Amino acid sequence: MIMTAPQAEPVPGNIKVTRSDWIKLALETLISDGIESVRVLTLGQKLGVSRSSFYWYFESRQDLLDQLLKHWHDTNTTAIVERARRPSDTIIMGVMNVFECWADERLFDPRLDFAVREWARRSPDVRRMIDQADDERLTAIRDMYRRHGYDDEDAFIRARVLYYMQIGYYVLDLKEPVEARVSHLAAYLRSFTGQEPTEADVAHFMRFIAAR
Repeated sequence: MIMTAPQAEPVPGNIKVTRSDWIKLALETLISDGIESVRVLTLGQKLGVSRSSFYWYFESRQDLLDQLLKHWHDTNTTAIVERARRPSDTIIMGVMNVFECWADERLFDPRLDFAVREWARRSPDVRRMIDQADDERLTAIRDMYRRHGYDDEDAFIRARVLYYMQIGYYVLDLKEPVEARVSHLAAYLRSFTGQEPTEADVAHFMRFIAAR
């Protein structure tokens, strides 16, 4: 789900078209058609407005692309980092905090992440941003393990296994319903932590799933 921040009043003469509208459509186009299709003229035609509306809000096409990357970082990367840093009584609770990102696309949008990774194949600058984001995410997860007593190498490897497994899951485009996946929750937790989850642990996460 693509969500953007509320914006001010629309530009006079372009009723109902705001900066948020441009960004939302650009994100949808990036996901569905790729970065080459994110063009000012095409977006304007879809919105039913002239290019002058675009330049009221953005200095250039590159300015819009920068805003797309900022949105991607502020949602997908921030969600993982925030949940990995969230205080937790046990490592099992910590891992379940991170699992929230995989279970709720309002927190982490896999289609957007995949679209930006595809974009990175064509842009060295975006490739560097992807590498930095992956490092931020991995570092936050590694530090989560370290806070719960895992040594440096064990924390590093467990963070990679947890994160790379999930990214690979998206790349393979597996069509497994969330409900089917969480039916194996206890086994996943056991695998990622080396500890045995309690029934209360599993029930805690199932409540999150039900409340989505």
